Amino acid sequence: MADNQNPAASMTLDDQLCFALYSASRAVTAAYRPVLAELGLTYPQYLVMLAVWERGPVPMKELGAVLGLDYGTLSPLLKRLEAAGLLLRERQAEDERLVTVEATGKGRALKERAEGVPGSMGRIYGLTAGDAEQLRDRLRALTDRLG
Repeated sequence: MADNQNPAASMTLDDQLCFALYSASRAVTAAYRPVLAELGLTYPQYLVMLAVWERGPVPMKELGAVLGLDYGTLSPLLKRLEAAGLLLRERQAEDERLVTVEATGKGRALKERAEGVPGSMGRIYGLTAGDAEQLRDRLRALTDRLG
């Protein structure tokens, strides 16, 4: 098959995998907005809280690596979450360059309210658990190949 017959080589917008991924990402983020508004969180803040809830006190550098965020992006997110009373950033006495991030009591309490988010989103996606798992695994594999 010639390249011009291969959909992957098409110059049509609707044939672009990158556009489908971009559109899906925007749609997913938009679908989260009203669900997360009830918790007082934005989507990026929710991702930060998920990582902190999962890991407990975590070095800021590790948190950035887990989320794929640089310091300049992560720092303002943490500052807003700290101002909301959900997180605490603490410099380490032995090395003040190291900052540990952990959930406050209010932040830990929010986790209980947030536990319904995955189920709500699963219903919104309209995918079976198996379909969602397969899609997630394929997206992770794509990310790994590109990373």
